[in-house]
Amino acid sequence: MHGATDLHDDLGHPGIGTPHPSPPLPQLTPTQMEVLRCVRSGLLNKQIAYQLGIAEATVKVHMTAVMRKLNVRNRTQAAIAAGQLRLVA
Repeated sequence: MHGATDLHDDLGHPGIGTPHPSPPLPQLTPTQMEVLRCVRSGLLNKQIAYQLGIAEATVKVHMTAVMRKLNVRNRTQAAIAAGQLRLVA
């Protein structure tokens, strides 16, 4: 009969003192990464659109996807998360 400790091992849970695996990094497209870099630089959507040569509505679509992938609610949280995850410089 297995004890509680064995059950955790059987379920693939790390034991005490075993480091937890890092969650996978979000997979952002190159354009999403560029939009995120611009957001971290403090640019507005209109400025990002001009700089990247895309429509402002497209920037908004990319930002919505970035925020969903990073599991954040706004662009400030996205910028902070990107820095913490070292997604952009």
